[in-house]
Amino acid sequence: MRSHDRLVSYAKYGPWAVIAGGSEGVGAEFARLLAQAQVNLVLIARKPEPLEATAAACRDLGVEVRTVAVDLTDSAAVGSVLAATDGLEVGLLVYNAGANTCSAEFLDADLADFGRVLDLNVVTMMALVQHYGRGMRDRRRGAILLVGSMAGYLGSVRHTVYGGVKAFGRIFAEGLWLELRDYDVDVLELVLGVTRTPAMERVGLNFDVPGLRVAEPAEVAAEGLDRLPHGPVHIAGGNAEDVVRRNDPDRARVVAGTHKMMQRLLGISD
Repeated sequence: MRSHDRLVSYAKYGPWAVIAGGSEGVGAEFARLLAQAQVNLVLIARKPEPLEATAAACRDLGVEVRTVAVDLTDSAAVGSVLAATDGLEVGLLVYNAGANTCSAEFLDADLADFGRVLDLNVVTMMALVQHYGRGMRDRRRGAILLVGSMAGYLGSVRHTVYGGVKAFGRIFAEGLWLELRDYDVDVLELVLGVTRTPAMERVGLNFDVPGLRVAEPAEVAAEGLDRLPHGPVHIAGGNAEDVVRRNDPDRARVVAGTHKMMQRLLGISD
């Protein structure tokens, strides 16, 4: 798709887009592309400094930007977001806030810590989707883009809960796509593989594992927006064949085989 045509296609999702996890990495690239298409933005993230930096860059592209610095695992987060968007016509919700906030083996961490993984990836996501999705359904236009992970296709060490919530997100998106397709509301689960984001760099992922495919944030953000009309699920970064392998019915073989690669990626010794 040519650059001009791409921006025109994004503009139809305006006049406002809400991006949860919109301060850096893939979220910041979503923001930049939508700002270039003259879609106004509400950016949500936990850290105010990168959030304001991304907002300033988008304002320089000629759009209005509101920011909400909030931890989306907090029980008051949804109220803060809804207050910031009161009266706005939100035509696009991008839920890009889905980190693994408790990377530990299940028996070694507190349930409350795993509860925050559920809050971020399921509870808050569902609340925002329901609120903004109702307006889109009433107007018969809009789009919901949920950023998922290939971790949701199989179990792995230290991703016991995280992988489960990512599997939920994909199935949730498929059902939502069915419910909204007759209302001209696009729904897409954008499934990411290993992506070179600041968050992934901070946790020390080993991007140099032989044979590992590493995507760049700008590439997968454009891919996701381009694929929005073609839901319900899109595997980003050329990882579709790997997902096919992960869906093999011999689960013991698939999970045990992928475990070795995951150990190298996470820098874990046997």
